Amino acid sequence: MNNIIQTKAITKIYSKDGNITVKALQDISLEIEKGEFVAIMGASGSGKSTLMNIIGCLNRPTGGEYFLEGENVNNLSDDDLARIRNSKIGFVFQQFHLLPRTDALENVELPLLYSDRSDISKLAQKALEIVGLADRIHHYPAELSGGQQQRVAIARALVNNPEIILADEPTGNLDSRAGLEVISVFQQLHAEGKTVILVTHAQEIAEHADRIIRIKDGKITGDERVRNPLNAREELQNIPEETEVTQ
Repeated sequence: MNNIIQTKAITKIYSKDGNITVKALQDISLEIEKGEFVAIMGASGSGKSTLMNIIGCLNRPTGGEYFLEGENVNNLSDDDLARIRNSKIGFVFQQFHLLPRTDALENVELPLLYSDRSDISKLAQKALEIVGLADRIHHYPAELSGGQQQRVAIARALVNNPEIILADEPTGNLDSRAGLEVISVFQQLHAEGKTVILVTHAQEIAEHADRIIRIKDGKITGDERVRNPLNAREELQNIPEETEVTQ
């Protein structure tokens, strides 16, 4: 097996003044292979976003071990974690987090601004082409639909060419067609070899992945392969265009 992610008995406890307040994760052990498309599914408050934050090196577990490409993340410094987040992981959230007075191209360039690369604009433009927005590079967020804004956010996550894409409820603010367009991008990235981890509460979204890990009350309650993942591109053919207006 070629595991890119492995957790062993991960726990996450939030406390105040020494008293336990929330056991967000309890004894989470899982393995994700390089190049997998995995959906982590659960209701609000199940612990799925907490798990994603630990996998994404945004937070540290209270107990247990987390290995990323065989390296024990628990032993890394905050600077090391920042380096991993910047080079190996691309994040996509439910909220688009785009700068309103900055066009699509400049929003995608943001993760590269402090690098010493000379081809920032070229890389950003390529990322926008990947998500199907080559003709929108100089549009501002207010000139884009919600689905287009989310695809700009995906392009921003891709601009560093990360190995792992983490998406937390990326279709939560989108209509059916825009959501499928976003899922279609993730399926394309998976087909190209990226490891995609999608956090969702929706069964119909999770079924586009190759594997569904179910989480409830901070515990894994199921881990199953999807025999015939839904194909977002095919589904789009059955939904009329222009169902979404520019915000």
